[in-house]
Amino acid sequence: MNILILGGGGREHALAWAVKQNPKCDRLIVAPGNAGIAMLAECADLDILDGAAVVGFAEENAVDFVLVGPEAPLAAGVADALRAAGVAVFGPSAAAARLEASKAFTKDICDACGAPTAGYARFTDRAAAQDHVRAQGAPIVVKADGLAAGKGVVVAMTVAEALAAVADMFGGSLGAAGTEVVIEEFMDGEEASLFVLCDGKDVLPIGTAQDHKRVGDGDTGPNTGGMGAYSPAPVLTEAVLAQAMEEIVKPTVAEMARRGTPFQGVLYAGLMIRDGRARLVEYNVRFGDPECQVIMMRLGAQAFDLIQACAEGRLSGMSVNWAEDHALTVVMAANGYPGSYAKGSQIRGLEELPEDSAHMVFHAGTAARDGSFIAAGGRVLNVTARGATLAEAQARAYAMVDRIDWPGGFCRRDIGWRGIGRP
Repeated sequence: MNILILGGGGREHALAWAVKQNPKCDRLIVAPGNAGIAMLAECADLDILDGAAVVGFAEENAVDFVLVGPEAPLAAGVADALRAAGVAVFGPSAAAARLEASKAFTKDICDACGAPTAGYARFTDRAAAQDHVRAQGAPIVVKADGLAAGKGVVVAMTVAEALAAVADMFGGSLGAAGTEVVIEEFMDGEEASLFVLCDGKDVLPIGTAQDHKRVGDGDTGPNTGGMGAYSPAPVLTEAVLAQAMEEIVKPTVAEMARRGTPFQGVLYAGLMIRDGRARLVEYNVRFGDPECQVIMMRLGAQAFDLIQACAEGRLSGMSVNWAEDHALTVVMAANGYPGSYAKGSQIRGLEELPEDSAHMVFHAGTAARDGSFIAAGGRVLNVTARGATLAEAQARAYAMVDRIDWPGGFCRRDIGWRGIGRP
C-alpha cells in the first residue's frame, strides 16, 4: 500500500515509525514531515489544510490510505474531502471533529448522553462571564470554545486570574477561538488519557497514558504542549477504564451516531479520576502529543492494522496484543519554551543513539542543515524507551538524553514520577 500521513511533529514521526514496520506498507509519504521523519519516509511539501490539494496529491501519487495526524486538517474538513473522492482515510469528519473544535459542543453532547463531566456555563459576553466568575469564586477553569493551539485553557487559582483570562479571550488574543467562552467547575484528582478507536459504531480501547503538562520538575511552572508521557497509566485501573467506557465513551459515540455525525477515528478522552471514578475533562479527535509516542512504541506494527480496520468499519472482533511492558518519553525543548525561544541551534549525538523496538528518538521540531540536525521548533525531540517496568523505561530514556549534545535545549528530569511513586 501507498500510505500518506499528514503532519510534521513527534506524533507523526511515531505514527510513521509504526506504520513503516507493517508489511502492508510499500511506500510511505509524510507531509510536511521533519528531518527525523525524512530518514524513514518521503517528505512532501503540501498544504495539509487544503482538502482539494490533499486529494490531488493523493490521486497523483496513487495513495491508498491517508492518516491525518493533527486536529486542524480534521476541523477544516480534509477527511471529508478525501472520503468524497473515494480515498480511504483515518480521521473524523469536520462535523464529528467538533468534539475537539468546540468545547461548548462537547458539553452539549455530555448533557445529551449523561456523560459525567465538570459543571459549566457558556458565555458570548465578557461582562456576564466575569460576573459568573465572581459568583463562583476560585479555583475555576476558563476555556476558549474553539481551537487555540493548546493555549485556550486557563486553570485559574484566583478570581483575578480568571477575570484576566476572560478579558484576554474576549479581547481577541485567541482570535475566533475566543468569541465564546466556557467556564467550568475546577475538578480535583489525577488526570490521565484514554485512547479509543471508533468506527462510527464499535469502539476499541488501544491504550492509556499520562503526560506532564507543566514545564518544570515537580509539575511547576507554566503549561506546555507536554514535556513527557508514559504508558500505561496506573491510575486507569481495569475498574476505572470500564466505568469510563460505559459511562463516557460509549454514550458519546452513540449520541454522535444518533445525530447523524458518526465518529470515525481515534477519540482521545482526557479524564479526571478521583475516588475510583472518572469524569471527562475534554475530548481530542486525534492522537495526543507526546502520548502517541509511547502508545506507538508499545503497539508497533499492529497499529496500522487497527487503524485500517477502524477506517473500514471492521473494529468488531479486533483486539490489541499488548506486551506487558511500559514506555516513557522525555521531551527536549528549546531553551525558553513555552515562552520565546531561538531556532537554529545544532543538535549533536543523535546518530550514535540506538534505534530499535525499545529505544527511539522521535523528532518533533527539527530540520537538516549542512548534514546536521538543527532545532526548528519549541518542542524538538521525544526521547523514548520501553522497559519491563516504568522505572526501567525511565532509566533507558534518560540514558539516551544524557548522550545528546544540545546546549540550546533542556528537559524535565522527573518524567514518570507520579507512576513510579505509586504504591
